Amino acid sequence: MSSTVSSSVSGAQPHRNRFSKILATLGPASGTAEVIEQLARAGADVFRLNFSHGSHEDHRARLDIIRAVEQKIQRPIGVLLDLQGPKLRVSTFKAGKIALTVGQKFRLHLNPVEGDEQGVTLPHPEVFAVMKPGLELLLDDGKVRLTVEAHGADYADTVVTAGSELSNRKGLNVPGAILPLPAITKKDREDLAFGLTLDIDWVALSFVQRPEDVIEARQLAGDKVKLMVKLEKPSAMDCLDELIALADGVMVARGDLGVELPPEQVPGLQKRIVRACRQAGKPVVVATQMLDSMVSNPAPTRAEASDVATAIFDGADAVMLSAESASGQFPVESVAMMNRIIETVERDVLYRPILDAVHGEPEANVMDAITVAACKAAQTVAAQVIVCFSSSGKTALSVARERPYAPILGLTPKKLTARQLAIVWGIHPQVTEDIHNFDEMVVKAKKCAVANQFADQGDTIVITAGVPFGQSGATNVLRIVKID
Repeated sequence: MSSTVSSSVSGAQPHRNRFSKILATLGPASGTAEVIEQLARAGADVFRLNFSHGSHEDHRARLDIIRAVEQKIQRPIGVLLDLQGPKLRVSTFKAGKIALTVGQKFRLHLNPVEGDEQGVTLPHPEVFAVMKPGLELLLDDGKVRLTVEAHGADYADTVVTAGSELSNRKGLNVPGAILPLPAITKKDREDLAFGLTLDIDWVALSFVQRPEDVIEARQLAGDKVKLMVKLEKPSAMDCLDELIALADGVMVARGDLGVELPPEQVPGLQKRIVRACRQAGKPVVVATQMLDSMVSNPAPTRAEASDVATAIFDGADAVMLSAESASGQFPVESVAMMNRIIETVERDVLYRPILDAVHGEPEANVMDAITVAACKAAQTVAAQVIVCFSSSGKTALSVARERPYAPILGLTPKKLTARQLAIVWGIHPQVTEDIHNFDEMVVKAKKCAVANQFADQGDTIVITAGVPFGQSGATNVLRIVKID
């Protein structure tokens, strides 16, 4: 099991020495107060509660621990509730599993009987509604592949094209069709309603196929939490720009995306999604199997380290650990390793040239004009930090989109805003009292920059804020000051 890493010390921590963030999934291997604190100190900025597993009370208990750890280390911690989404599965077999041979005929049907070598129940009429000859069906994460030869309203006759075994309740993917299924199931509605009674910051929406899925989720979730769209279906790529516009953030969920698409297509899509999100100024997370071998080994493969590095070079806001931190033998070591990879990449001589090669265009408004100027000014005067005063977080997000050379100290009077910003590239959020005038703005910016170890006497900092103070989206002030 995991051992305590060197960063696990008492009291508050200094700020991170990196721009990209780490999202760590909690589970059986990481549900205790001791391990959650170790994960936070090792580098986790946001924790994911995966509602595909565990009870409501399990998640409530973990959230309570996160908030206690947050108070102890004195750093805002984001929490993401990940909804399960619709799950398609075959039913059961008389013997628990069957043997398959390529070329074998195999029937899927709605008839509720135990399966055998001739066929099995597929209790999803929505799938039969989109059946057509030649449609490929993937079972057990693509290990078994079937091709539809004939079909009716309640059956599909298929031929096995790959795979040798199929067991009870294996999942089904239908990459060649848009299924008439809602992205939010009855279970998701119950989980979301429960989650909204807790202190969560983000909600991840699984298996999004169309913009209407996001609109429905927004109506259910309201405006308290941020929505993160998980891109797992090839059909979502056909409306990528619309989904990004509707979402507050995006996750490149490479697990199911890699099942439904040829593996060789996933890297290109990952780059396309990251670039589109950066241009839109929306945070983007790269997820799934990033350090997968660390589920059972204390160190990753070189290919996995390179995979994480690629996401960082591309400018992703965050990278995510799934089983590595949720159920693996080395959860703390996995976070610490990811932290070291990020820090090393961001010190690499090629990091900035690659990162700067992709740059979004600012919108024609005062806030973007100020934030672009702030980033340029910070680079010109070699400022130690850019201090953003922001109630809603929009100012800090606008600065982060520019990927400045200086870190961003995001000051906000709202805990929720600070926690939501914890997943965003370059932003070090901190809760502070609201400001009321220019003199107070400058004094507080200097004080916070020094207290958070970003600057010292004689250093220069750049400040952005909005007048009137406390009004969301009114960024119109840029100041350059020296710490005296």
